[in-house]
Amino acid sequence: MLTILKKDLADFFNSLVAYITIGIFLLVTGLFLWVFPESSILDYGYAGLDSLFNVVPYIFMFLIPAITMRSIAEERKEGTFELLATRPLTDWQIVIGKFLACLSIVLLALIPTLIYYITVYQLGVSPGNIDSGAVIGSYIGLLLLGGAFTSLGIFSSAISKNQIISFAIAVFLCFFAFSGFESISQLLSLQNIGSYITGLGINQHYQSISRGVLDTRDLLYFLSFISLFLLFTHIILRARKW
Repeated sequence: MLTILKKDLADFFNSLVAYITIGIFLLVTGLFLWVFPESSILDYGYAGLDSLFNVVPYIFMFLIPAITMRSIAEERKEGTFELLATRPLTDWQIVIGKFLACLSIVLLALIPTLIYYITVYQLGVSPGNIDSGAVIGSYIGLLLLGGAFTSLGIFSSAISKNQIISFAIAVFLCFFAFSGFESISQLLSLQNIGSYITGLGINQHYQSISRGVLDTRDLLYFLSFISLFLLFTHIILRARKW
């Protein structure tokens, strides 16, 4: 598993794609946080990073599929996946190794955004006038959200040999998982079970954690979500032996 993790990280950072992807992520989040008037923190009137944590999930819908689209699809297309499968590695080790490699890249993209927290911390009328608990909860929520989207991206990469198709499928699945269930409950006006349908989506659990409240139900939801799609990926990889 560590071999797969190191290999994928090395392959990713040996190309310009890694630096371009992370650079675009930081540029877009910086523009939303400091420049665009609708979300600029300078127009808020109080110290907070709400605009950052509101916009990052939608950026993740494109960033993470761009990271994961080549994880399995490219290897299957070039025939290197068969060589990988002949090594003394189980399918679970391959899946988890690739998942951890992609999630590590997402984490590396998030780390530079801590400078935003430090800046806002110092820019307040009185330094430190920011809800640090909510910020910590939001970062935990982003990491869990990144894990959920990464599992969807790995799954999408496993079902197609074409990177572009994998990317498109992953974007759709990420969007639907995040806000699709909420839209369905509102569209159908399901008064009795609408809250249950909304609870199936990621957004409700992400917003709950972003308030700084670490509810075990939200943690279990994300862990179950990630495990489910990693299981689906494992089943697809196993299918090549059937």
